[in-house]
Amino acid sequence: MARKSTAQGTPATAALAAAGVSFVLHPYSHDPAAASYGAEAAAVLGIDPARVFKTLMVEVEGRLAVGIVPVSGTLDLKAFAAAMGAKKAAMADPAAAQRRTGYVLGGISPLGQRLPSPTVLDSSALELDTMLVSGGRRGLDIELAPLDLVRLTDAVTAPIGSNA
Repeated sequence: MARKSTAQGTPATAALAAAGVSFVLHPYSHDPAAASYGAEAAAVLGIDPARVFKTLMVEVEGRLAVGIVPVSGTLDLKAFAAAMGAKKAAMADPAAAQRRTGYVLGGISPLGQRLPSPTVLDSSALELDTMLVSGGRRGLDIELAPLDLVRLTDAVTAPIGSNA
């Protein structure tokens, strides 16, 4: 069953708190006209886009998986498939992504998803002390250590991002 967001947080922040993980919330005023949620977050928060990561749902051999890459680039589907031990991957249907995660597009967090999925984090994250991911709603990012994200999502790391 999906966990409900409360005024104090989201399923993502609840998952972090329950795990005792240190994190910092970065709320911002979301502009509904923004073309890219991740780029908007980086610009509004004044944070290097290489530290702000987007969470993407990908279909691999009939199952959904999560790819996490910097907003400064794109997801390399071929590299993602290889990291999953598959031949090819495609972006998931947006409605399926929302049903699977319990989050709306632009607010999909890799944490606290309704149904967890295999996760691949771009290896560039390991070069950072902290990174930002969606906090579970538009206008909220969470800053945390990359290794905490890997541990909580049981992610593998691989070079799955490419510069735009």
